[in-house]
Amino acid sequence: MSSSPRILIVRLSAIGDVIHGIPVACALREHFPKSHIAWMVEGRSADLLRGHKAIDEIINVPRGWLKSPAFVWRLRGQLRRERYDVAIDMQGLTKSALVAWMSGAKRRIGFSGWEGRELSTRLNNELVAATTRHVVDINLELLRPLGITSPTVRFDLPETSADRAMAERLVAESPLRGGFAVINPGAGWPSKWWPRDRFAAVARYLGEREATPSLIVWAGPQEREWAEEIVSLSQGNARLAPATTLTELAAICRRARLFIASDTGPLHVAVAVGTPCVGLYGPVPAERNGPYGPQHASIQKMCLPTRSRERRTAGPESMEAIGVADVCQACHRVLGQREEAA
Repeated sequence: MSSSPRILIVRLSAIGDVIHGIPVACALREHFPKSHIAWMVEGRSADLLRGHKAIDEIINVPRGWLKSPAFVWRLRGQLRRERYDVAIDMQGLTKSALVAWMSGAKRRIGFSGWEGRELSTRLNNELVAATTRHVVDINLELLRPLGITSPTVRFDLPETSADRAMAERLVAESPLRGGFAVINPGAGWPSKWWPRDRFAAVARYLGEREATPSLIVWAGPQEREWAEEIVSLSQGNARLAPATTLTELAAICRRARLFIASDTGPLHVAVAVGTPCVGLYGPVPAERNGPYGPQHASIQKMCLPTRSRERRTAGPESMEAIGVADVCQACHRVLGQREEAA
């Protein structure tokens, strides 16, 4: 293959999954420094990729694009004109593999086995069997057919001057300037929610025992109500964050001592910018989806041995099995590791 191939990465959604795919782009750029690397992504997840030094082009499509035959036809023409040599399907679904096929790339690399779902194994023509456990490492295995093995895991998320200024102003104008934790109570599935009163208890512990106030972040009206409830129960140890974009949230996380959340996109944003994290896991396996790296902690008391759709609609038992003491102990351990490293 040419030393300057034209490569299309396909990972359409969601926020955390896009974050998990960024090391693939970094490894491709390191191995093929003269390549043209494009990434097709849906919705606001594209915000995290803009300005990334490993990515030359972002193809940002709206959610639901596959329902419009006219849009699909135009997209096919756009992709074909780019003459991609390789398409890498990190999502392993029919629609992501369809994008790879529409691109006209002769080499369409995707997953076999459990990771290759629906019709993706028919549309992709070079299939890789995953042998590792964490999704970051699983994604990187797709680079084996290109001769890339055991690459260094890097995220290298960019930070704009506007986002930097916003985050520094927030910290400077509040009690957070001495060091703070970020708590994110929301998650995409109800089965991933942890009780708000328990988050508030963790905020009280951090403030009273670790001298670390908490900033409660949120997205949307429902999460704002939850954040306000946590602040009200924190006995002055937490404050409400302003509304933020994804990139502003990343800038805030860069300046935090700790990030606490269940399995949700913002948790993996925090991981990507180097913030030590405590992840709370219930319906999905922490060994696959937990915060990546030894500086983080994952807490899981029970995991549901079911498929994704059943996990989405599961009850609260697996999250409620995690106690406040479990989270406080993990916070103490992670903060201690951070201080030792410093």
